Amino acid sequence: MKVRIGGDASIEEAEAIAQAMANHAETDVEVFVGDDDEPAATSEADLSPIEDDLGPTEREELLREQIEDIELGGPEKYKERLDDQGKLFVRDRLELWFGEDGLAFEDGKFAAFDAEDRLPADGLLTGAAEFEDRDVHFMANDFTVKAGSMAARGCEKFLRMQQRALKTGKPVLYLMDSSGGRIDKQTEFFANREGIGKYYYNHSRLSGRVPQICVLYGPCIAGAAYTPVFADFTIMVEGMSAMAIASPRMVEMVTGEDIDMQDLGGARMHTTESGSADLVARDEQHARQLVSQLVQYLPDNADEKPPRATPKPPKRSPEGIDSVIPQEPNKGYDIRDLIERVVDRDSFFELQPEYGPEIVTGFAHLDGRSVGIIANQPAERAGAIFPDSAEKAAQFAWKCDAYNVPLLYLCDTPGFMAGSQVEKEGILEKGKKMIYATSEATVPKQSVVVRKAYGAGIYAMSGPAYDPESTIALPSGEIGIMGPEAAINAVYANKLADIDDEEERKEMEQQLREEYREDIDVRRMASEVVIDEIIPPSTLREELINRFSFYEDVEKDRPSKKHGTVL
Repeated sequence: MKVRIGGDASIEEAEAIAQAMANHAETDVEVFVGDDDEPAATSEADLSPIEDDLGPTEREELLREQIEDIELGGPEKYKERLDDQGKLFVRDRLELWFGEDGLAFEDGKFAAFDAEDRLPADGLLTGAAEFEDRDVHFMANDFTVKAGSMAARGCEKFLRMQQRALKTGKPVLYLMDSSGGRIDKQTEFFANREGIGKYYYNHSRLSGRVPQICVLYGPCIAGAAYTPVFADFTIMVEGMSAMAIASPRMVEMVTGEDIDMQDLGGARMHTTESGSADLVARDEQHARQLVSQLVQYLPDNADEKPPRATPKPPKRSPEGIDSVIPQEPNKGYDIRDLIERVVDRDSFFELQPEYGPEIVTGFAHLDGRSVGIIANQPAERAGAIFPDSAEKAAQFAWKCDAYNVPLLYLCDTPGFMAGSQVEKEGILEKGKKMIYATSEATVPKQSVVVRKAYGAGIYAMSGPAYDPESTIALPSGEIGIMGPEAAINAVYANKLADIDDEEERKEMEQQLREEYREDIDVRRMASEVVIDEIIPPSTLREELINRFSFYEDVEKDRPSKKHGTVL
């Protein structure tokens, strides 16, 4: 506010007027004397609360005491057991995740406040917080209250949190440590329309809408075990967490099998055999660190693009890419050695490294842009695609597509594995899922033929028929129905068997192999414009950066339909 007073006023009078008017009008004031262009006095409004003799009443003090009691959690003896298990009390866990001031608010502290038993927050904390500079919804079980079990009031809080996430489009963190539903209270929540069953309905609706990330801190049994498997990404803590459809005691009762919790559903089992978890953390701090890395590659929801990171050069020079790839098609090497020469330094974040290891999946930054990488791993069973690795790749591609993360396929595979065992394990069914996910993805895709691209492997790895924005090859690339050895055996076995002279037979076999190799060489494919380009390996990083940048806003439509029939 500007005020002009008479020219005969003194500076002291101008200052007094400025201060009085600033306090009265609650705004900053400038006072000008006479015709002066510059103010003689200025004063800022004092907007601090007006002190009076009013303060909190006994009613508020009582409420604060009740809140403090709720925040203590369950009985002290149960809190003492957490130390023995290497676990944090739930409110200390929230402070680890969000910091002392990171919690925006908590809902439902007074849930089950009037229960006959003391049930602080009904054993479940829900609310909103800031995590790595983004807003998230969270839920966290309090294991000191009935072993983190679920009942009616906590169930209502959980559902409300999920329903709000659907409205806000913000990610959800599930910090799980629950023994399941309270059996003695099942009539209040089990089969109700708004009971535990609705959890998984809401999980399904949230799936692909916002990232759902789950960390397990203890044994989660029965219904509690479905939240981690419904989540997009699940992290288990070594020696601490487990999940199973039934407890070891129940398993023994039903089947007679005597098994401990870790063997039944521990972190190592689920990250190597079932594929139900993505990563194993060493401890609680490491679990948070892993999620902190993960969210760097993801948007808040399906309507947004992933955040851009600060571009960095690769850890190792792209000049060495061709040297990493052996000349011999059947010689193994670690595809990660190639990846780290392509992506930004230390940005590759691998998921499910021990499950289906014949395929490597993970996020990375490429010139700061998030990409999802699906790469055959020649160091594991020659990079052949097995049922587990096919399913792993399918699920990863599907998640990347849901959250607008472009896909980079690095193909070096002899194709899908054959044999009676893999047929029993569903190689056709799971291979179908991989091809389906590749076909349905609408994000920008780049396919690189690194070396072998045999059989249906070129289909699953987003070859020319699968609508990639580009199919490019390195000079080591080969594309064919099968490799030379298998092809010669399949086509010329009888002809070769008719040659009695061993040396002559070897010469003929070598000649046929070389002729076949010429037929599948990528130069022939490039000549026929099957692939888009053959590039010097040392330019692969630059080539991919340019192609992903150019096709960043490409739009792809799926056919008009309700949904596909492949699950």
